[in-house]
This record gives sequence, C-alpha cells and structure tokens, in this order.
Amino acid sequence: MKRFCAAAMVRGDFARLLKVWFLTIMAFLAFDRGFLRFALGAVSESVFAHRPLIAYAVSDNDDIIGELQTYEVQKGETLLDIGRRFGLTAQEISDANHGLDWWLPPPGKTIILPTQWILPPGPREGLVLNIPEMRLYYFPGRVVVDRKKGGVKHISYIADHIVYTFPVGLGRYDWRTPIGSFRVRGKTVNPTWVAPLDIYKEHLERDPDAERVIPGGDPENPLGHYRIELTLPEYAIHGTNKPWGVGMEVSHGCIRLYPEDIERLFYKVKIGTPGRFVYYPVKFGWKGDALYVEVHRDIYGRYPALWQFALNEAKRMGISDKIDYKKLEQAIAEKTGVPTYVMPGEEPASTSAAR
Repeated sequence: MKRFCAAAMVRGDFARLLKVWFLTIMAFLAFDRGFLRFALGAVSESVFAHRPLIAYAVSDNDDIIGELQTYEVQKGETLLDIGRRFGLTAQEISDANHGLDWWLPPPGKTIILPTQWILPPGPREGLVLNIPEMRLYYFPGRVVVDRKKGGVKHISYIADHIVYTFPVGLGRYDWRTPIGSFRVRGKTVNPTWVAPLDIYKEHLERDPDAERVIPGGDPENPLGHYRIELTLPEYAIHGTNKPWGVGMEVSHGCIRLYPEDIERLFYKVKIGTPGRFVYYPVKFGWKGDALYVEVHRDIYGRYPALWQFALNEAKRMGISDKIDYKKLEQAIAEKTGVPTYVMPGEEPASTSAAR
C-alpha cells in the first residue's frame, strides 16, 4: 500500500509538472498567432475583423456603459480567442470569473463576459486610457481652432455623447506607460519601426540577428499597420503583429490595440484630439440612484494600500456616507473588474435585471 501511495504521489507530481510545462510553453507561444491557431483550433482572423464596433451612449446622469453578458465555452477555445471575439482580453475574462484558466477553460461552462464599465473620472473628451484597467475610451467630437492674426488663439474640443472602448496592451513594469495629458499630433499608415538604441540592445541580447529598422507593412513590424502619434515624447497608440499581447504588460510603454481596433480608431480620431493617461485601479460610478465600484489590479504598484485609495476616492467624490464598507472590502479583495453594487441593502431591480 505504501509503495502504491508513493507511486500515486509521483504520478500526481508528474502530472502537475507536465501541466506547468505545457502552460509555460503555451505562454511563450501565445505571441505566435499562427502556431496558436494551429495548436488550439482558434477561430479565423476574419471573425475578429468583422466584430461589430459599438458606440455607447454617454449620459450626464450615469457613469456606467454596456451590459454584462454570458457565454458558454466551446471545446478547444481559450480565453484569448473568446476575449478578442468580444472586444475583451483573456485577463479581463479571467478576473471576472474568479481566476478562470486562460488556456483550459472547461467546455460547456457558462462564464461572465465583463462588457460593462464605469467611465474613468475626469473630462469625457478625446482619448482616455485607464492604465490599471488596460482599457482605452474614445469620446469622439470636433476639434475647434479659434485663430487670431499671427497664430493660434485657442484649441477646444466639443465632445459628442457617445464613447467607444478598446482593450490595450501596455508597457511592462520596467517600461511603464506614463500618466499624462497629450494631443494627437499625427497618424501614419504602415509606419516604419526604428528601435530606440536601448530597446535595440535589449533585442540583440535575445537575438543577435535582430533588425533595428523594420519597414512598414512587414509582417514582423511590431507597430502593425496603423500608428497614432501623440505629443507625449516617444509614445504612441498603434497596432501589433502579436495580437495576443493585448491585455498584457509587454511593450516598452506604447499602447497596443488589436489590429481590427486600431484600424477603426485610426480613421475616427482626428489630429488635435486631446487625451489623458490616468491611473484609477478603483472607480466609483452611478447608474441612476445606484452606486457601483469597479476594482482592478494595481499593475504598477502605485497604491499598495488599495483600500486607502478607495476611501480617498470616495471622500473626493462625496459619497463616503453612501457605501456599505463590507461590500467595498469584498470588491477590493476580489478585483473582478466588474461594476459591483456597494450601497446598503439589495441591488435595485432596475439595474440588477440586466446583470
């Protein structure tokens, strides 16, 4: 019996090691979309290209857009494919479903698709990226230039009452995407990639044959086919030749979008559009008379005491007396990225029915 138990333990350890080995290899290969599709039977690129672009109405009285959805996992699917099909990322879906496995979600399982968001605080105009959320919001509008003799007098932006939202990939921990304001200064189709010297040296350490200059349109060009240039020096919003990096911290600071998303954004955004990179791991927002909170991972470790950040936000917004703090504590612990009701009592039926 002892020999049998020992053998079973060895087999169990081997199975666990095998799974870890498999997941590690797949994590590296996730950036090779051709292999990933071959190995896992992922859906074709055309399905992603024809995903509808949704314009959400923006109300002066509500801070929440979209509605949660559910989806039944199909055999052979990963969260990478499901996420991209619905304009999400694997990380977002995993967080919303209690850490669901990216690579082996159980076939037949009904999961939450976190297609509902609290809009970031601040002006709802132009491009707003909330870094911990890894999500970009675009509030379209008109750039108005009031000129006077001898130069530009004033640039203003008149926003429409709609918003588009896109998941993004960001800078890794040692190349953090910065906080700051900017304007769109230019746009380029099939931009040429010229690696900054420090990035090029890093590439050479991994690959002695790495190219410093990659022509526009080349399948290996990390910028993809579209680039939106910003007044923030050395930063841009662009596509990618590795779509599965969207939702991850893998860039050198720039913002990467799915190929189908950057193409749509590129042709909608105007030169002169204002924008902000902000950092809100905790967002509060109203839907009618109901108060919600949305909590994300503090990916750059700016607020080790996330609870205190939430309290400060509540105080800043004047809503401290509206909150059930046990509900807030649970939301901060779970970090689902899903708007969660945090007032005392039951969630109002008018808002919970759609959930």
